[in-house]
Amino acid sequence: MRDVIVIGAGGGGPVVAKELAQRGLDVLLLEAGARNADSEQAWTHFENDSNNPITGTKRYGPGDRDKQFWARELPKPAQIINVAGVGGTTQMYFGNSPRAMPGAFAGYNGDDKNLYDRAYEFPFTYEELKPYYEWVEATLPVQTAAMGTSEQTFFNGCEHLGMNVQVTRDITGDSYRPQQNAVLQPGGNAGLTTDTIALEYPQASGCTFCGHCLQGCYQPRLAPRNLKARRSTDNSYVPMALTADLWAANGRAVTMVTDAYVTQVHYENINGVDQATGVTWRDVNTGETVTEQASVVVMSAGCIENPRLWLNSDLPNPNDWVGRGLTDHAFDIVVGVFPFYTGGAKGVGSSARADFPTRGCIEPTTMGPSFLSSTLMFSDSGIRGQYDNGRGVFGEWDGETGRVVGKDLKNILDNINNTLTMLIITDDDVEPENRVEISASRNDDHGAIARVDMEKRQRSARTLENREFLANKAASILRAAGATEVLRVDTVPILLHVQSSMRMGSDASNSVLDENAESRFVKRLYVADNSALANAIGGPNPTLTTQALATRTAEKIYQTYFGGSAWVESESPVCSIDDVVTNAVIQRGL
Repeated sequence: MRDVIVIGAGGGGPVVAKELAQRGLDVLLLEAGARNADSEQAWTHFENDSNNPITGTKRYGPGDRDKQFWARELPKPAQIINVAGVGGTTQMYFGNSPRAMPGAFAGYNGDDKNLYDRAYEFPFTYEELKPYYEWVEATLPVQTAAMGTSEQTFFNGCEHLGMNVQVTRDITGDSYRPQQNAVLQPGGNAGLTTDTIALEYPQASGCTFCGHCLQGCYQPRLAPRNLKARRSTDNSYVPMALTADLWAANGRAVTMVTDAYVTQVHYENINGVDQATGVTWRDVNTGETVTEQASVVVMSAGCIENPRLWLNSDLPNPNDWVGRGLTDHAFDIVVGVFPFYTGGAKGVGSSARADFPTRGCIEPTTMGPSFLSSTLMFSDSGIRGQYDNGRGVFGEWDGETGRVVGKDLKNILDNINNTLTMLIITDDDVEPENRVEISASRNDDHGAIARVDMEKRQRSARTLENREFLANKAASILRAAGATEVLRVDTVPILLHVQSSMRMGSDASNSVLDENAESRFVKRLYVADNSALANAIGGPNPTLTTQALATRTAEKIYQTYFGGSAWVESESPVCSIDDVVTNAVIQRGL
């Protein structure tokens, strides 16, 4: 009998596991994918080898790439960017760690409060979450991003438009700033040379500016796993969880089982109350099934898999909100072509940002040629300059929106370091018809597969207006920075920043979780990943908010079911980069 079973070792699960194990609880962490213990041997910077959704190392599927990937049902075109394995999709994230917009929370009284999705706000205030932000920011750590030429180009454009610089981590108005990201600052030779030997640890530390964040961070070479530059959970919280007995006198190391695909969450009616009692998982290599009991179960399998697992487990769903309310930040891409070097394919994935409360945000983004070319092809607006399928629109960019092909595409890729790619991240309203279900006709070894219903998909008028505003603003920044040509893609849905499919809320009629992220329908069952977010958090990248919320959820579990006391307000994180070096690296060789 375990104290806690955590399902999923992605962005949120390891946070809960580490915090509870550090306080002496017996925690089992289950991950459907594999663990690449030696990322230097397992990963390469070849984009297709890494990012191919069917065969790549960053696909959603078993670690053995000769085996079939795990399918989802998509009735209409969309791209799901979802990674299995320890670290989950943080294996290929940029480490961007902004806080949410305060207007996404209850109690917000700014002049613009009615421009947010007030019907689906968080059931507590932004001020209540701030200590948990600070806890995660100190633990990872989150630091000001290292700057390069592309960031300076972006800042020049923002400055020429008369925008303000944001000087705090709290987003207070339309502004631009360096990213706060979970990437270690470059040290030694990092960022100063391309000599591979000189960039090995300890001659180099932190970010080496390789430009391959999407392929998984294994830089600098020869560094211990938990001193790799980007603080994806496989490089940060997981090593901490596996050595939790070193952090505190009563700590216990987490037990982690990989290749363990959970197929059922069990529950019983005990004294008139439905309560979670354990899980069954399937070994993806042998097919063997294992059942284990626990006092508390935490679902952290992601926005698509959590609803699938819930529905396949026949857990109660009386208000029919399991899987509903999926938000995805309504991405778009705007690319500027410059007559000078911008370093558009160099450095950290994204080291700068511009925030627009009630609208969303814009991020200059580093992309290699393969990923950029595929991104430029994912359009809902036909082929730019060839035909218009009715969606193509004019704006501050050149010509109509659409797929970039032929000479335009060749010119961009031939001169990729004379370009700047802007990612549009839109605040997306919660819509009940945007949902994850289970397929009525397709099963795999783990039950009915997930169906992401794109046929009934809805975008609110506010979401659509926000997206157009941000696309035009991005084009204006690029023009002001010196771009001679600006192209807009009008991308198909890219399901990367997905949130809210198991949303928490104050209204029991349209939420799955209460204010503590505990299920309203089954006690002792919690959710701790992006799917628990009440809304699209105003548009910023969701991982930091998910990890802050997961820390708060761990604290609530500890208080509610294990007689513990709150710690975030009264303590400081007991781990730092120095502690990681002296404890986890030297004593455990992680």
